[in-house]
Amino acid sequence: MGATRVLVVDDSVVVRKLVTDVINAEDDLEVAGTAPNGRIALAKVNDLAPDVVTLDVEMPDMNGIEALRGLRSSHPRLPVVMFSTLTERGAQITLEALMLGAKDYVTKPANVGSVTEAKEAVRAELVPKLRSLSGKPETMRKAAAAAPRRPAVGRPAAPPAKPAGPVEVVVFGVSTGGPNALAKVIPALPRDLGVPVLVVQHMPPLFTGLLAGRLDAASPLDVAEASDGLRPKPGQVLVAPGDHHLEVGSRGGMPILHTTKGPLENSCRPAADVLFRSAAKVYGGGVLGVVLTGMGHDALRGAKDVVEAGGRVIAQDEATSVVWGMPGALVEAGLAHAVLPLDGVADEVARRVAASAKAGAR
Repeated sequence: MGATRVLVVDDSVVVRKLVTDVINAEDDLEVAGTAPNGRIALAKVNDLAPDVVTLDVEMPDMNGIEALRGLRSSHPRLPVVMFSTLTERGAQITLEALMLGAKDYVTKPANVGSVTEAKEAVRAELVPKLRSLSGKPETMRKAAAAAPRRPAVGRPAAPPAKPAGPVEVVVFGVSTGGPNALAKVIPALPRDLGVPVLVVQHMPPLFTGLLAGRLDAASPLDVAEASDGLRPKPGQVLVAPGDHHLEVGSRGGMPILHTTKGPLENSCRPAADVLFRSAAKVYGGGVLGVVLTGMGHDALRGAKDVVEAGGRVIAQDEATSVVWGMPGALVEAGLAHAVLPLDGVADEVARRVAASAKAGAR
């Protein structure tokens, strides 16, 4: 099927050269062309027919948001990866782009000591995303092979049939495509959900706080970035802060949250495995896990802990996932109690919480 063709759009000659060198060094990727702004990029898309576009956030003449709107109108299925600076403005614009349909983002390297280190930083973050979004089976298989080895968790014929206790907490794990997925699920949860919701979205600092703010503005539940020492409350959604794991602990017999700088898990911090595992220890069978779109297999080990403790796990289906890595790993391991399209997740969460509350009241 040939190499995955990428259109690189950035107003910086240096960045265009760096990204071009990184992409062309891979035997299954190639740069189809470059553009210094969005207007020129839109003009080139029809002629070059790229498989993926990398799009700078801030450019003269036509910026990344304007260009993305144009691409969504003319080429709605063309995957776009935003190229963002790690600043509050860059994070705000990138989040807006993700809500408008960009599939993922890469942060530009900062404070690196050499061109070689900058290239390596871009390669490590960008190349796996280009492969996963390429739509080409051979390239996507290469992305899966290059990912950290998936842990062996066993494959039960069905999740253990322990009686489910009342749901006491809902925990989410999500990565690629996550901001858009969360923007559909979290605001659809009812105001009277009655249990706390904890979220791990793979994102750096600044991004997670801005994401929480956007979700809060759209949701009947209160959404905020988690902080160390908080006690999770019903009707509250807490998002793990960037570059910190979110763990559930216990103090005085009551759950309490910790944000830690522990080792990376699955090359991630925050990691869903950390949240799911710790929640299972504290809440036992009262955990309802939800795993949405994302690359890799984060949440797989943690979901096993949830199921073994008597909790339940929901996975997003392949058809509605941007990348079916994380939820697909659960399904393949036989750990999912339900596999649902994105627009069915919030209703299923609400249904299970309400049903378990009724059962517990009997």
